[in-house]
Amino acid sequence: MKAMQEDIAKLLLRLFFGLSMLFAHGMPKLLSFSEKKDVFPDPLGLGSSLSLGLAIFAEVLCAGLITLGVFTRFTVIPLVITMLVAAFIVKAGAPFAKKELALAFLFGYAAIGLLGPGAFSIDKFLKRT
Repeated sequence: MKAMQEDIAKLLLRLFFGLSMLFAHGMPKLLSFSEKKDVFPDPLGLGSSLSLGLAIFAEVLCAGLITLGVFTRFTVIPLVITMLVAAFIVKAGAPFAKKELALAFLFGYAAIGLLGPGAFSIDKFLKRT
């Protein structure tokens, strides 16, 4: 029974962190790409358009794959990097309250990466865990 509870907990983590990132953050960026491409923060000096594209890649594609449990341990990496950049570079001088959401996502993705996708995932179905 304990293994089943752990797998349900892993599923809940993947669903919450995957879907909330996808729909609350990634899709709005994707749908407003043309408006944001020239004004999006460029903390690494890659250009606003490329920085926005990388954020969309992580927040839409990777978040969607995490939700489904596909390449889970690999797909958390871009999201961890995105949240590190958001918390410690983009919001470097901001008070903790302004960094809190990025840090919450960071720790959620780190936990998912360490725990793996669980039994209720495409990775498990394909025996990749």
